[in-house]
Amino acid sequence: MAVNDGCKLRFLELKAKRSHRFIVFKIEEKTQQVVVETLGEPQQSYDDFTASLPIDECRYAVYDFDFTTDENVQKSKIFFVACTFGSRSPDASKIRSKMLYASSKDRFRRELDGVQVELQATDPSEISLDIVKERAF
Repeated sequence: MAVNDGCKLRFLELKAKRSHRFIVFKIEEKTQQVVVETLGEPQQSYDDFTASLPIDECRYAVYDFDFTTDENVQKSKIFFVACTFGSRSPDASKIRSKMLYASSKDRFRRELDGVQVELQATDPSEISLDIVKERAF
């Protein structure tokens, strides 16, 4: 699976310049490459991020999560999220898509140098804000 150069470029913008709050990536099956689907503006919320993920399709995403520690220190962690929503569907195309995302995940994840936390979600509840907060600490 090829990774479009735009994916790495947008990720570097998120990591170094904080130009984006989140990035949603999808696999273009025709071209067999991962591409950027959605860019979140820096002021967008976690709810905006989760709303940008299709409920019945697989996606990869990164989210720049800002938080304050118990010592009142501002921090940020970059989360990699592998979403296989819709995986319960018996539709053959959904099963093929899930397999494609699962087999490509590790290679794509390695392209994104600087990710600090990884989440796997088969249901939207598995990437709730509470879970993200828990994993950030």
